[in-house]
Amino acid sequence: MKEITVLIVDDHPLFRQGVREALSLEEDIEVIGEAANGREALELIRALQPDVAILDVNLPEMNGQQVTHRVTQEHLPTRILLLTGYDDPQQTLHAALAGAAAYCAKEIEPQRLVKTVREIVQGKYVIGEHHFTREELERWIDEQLESARRPYSEPGNPFHPLSEREMEVLSCVVRGMSNKEIAALLGISHQTVKNHITSILRKFGVEDRTQAVVYALKRGWVKLQDTDIKT
Repeated sequence: MKEITVLIVDDHPLFRQGVREALSLEEDIEVIGEAANGREALELIRALQPDVAILDVNLPEMNGQQVTHRVTQEHLPTRILLLTGYDDPQQTLHAALAGAAAYCAKEIEPQRLVKTVREIVQGKYVIGEHHFTREELERWIDEQLESARRPYSEPGNPFHPLSEREMEVLSCVVRGMSNKEIAALLGISHQTVKNHITSILRKFGVEDRTQAVVYALKRGWVKLQDTDIKT
């Protein structure tokens, strides 16, 4: 039987050790590396191309969803298993959209983790309590997108994962406004603007404002001439 190679990524050494010990009990699984942040994880995924990378969602430098997005964009063969400490249906959906093969709670039982690793190597998808084939996952995503449409959205507008305030901030970014200008226009603090932009980057799985604008423009969520800002 071919060994399943695994990379473990978490910024807490004790958590990495616990995952390593759980996986080391399995004859068909080999841990070939560890990383403590997202950038290091992406470098190791590119270099080692493990079968599975187990990533915490909240990583320093690049979060787990950003790493997932890059792995998907670069068509790397590694399957991503994201672990989260939060029960957030919106982030569960966004993980699936980013290309994660699995999205599970960090308190997952060791044997459940092992089973999930084996399942996603076989091409399955494990999103929370759901187990999918690729076709089933695509149908589930379509259903979630339909049910998650914002009540304030105009009929026919595509779903986006941002709050109303985040959309206002993003519209300002599209117009080339600085954080200081956005804060003044919306009547919020400079730090609040920074927090909103950080959240936008995390939800889109991108690294900077330019990538966020391109990501939103391609999906029709904003327009270059967007000026509909509520004050």
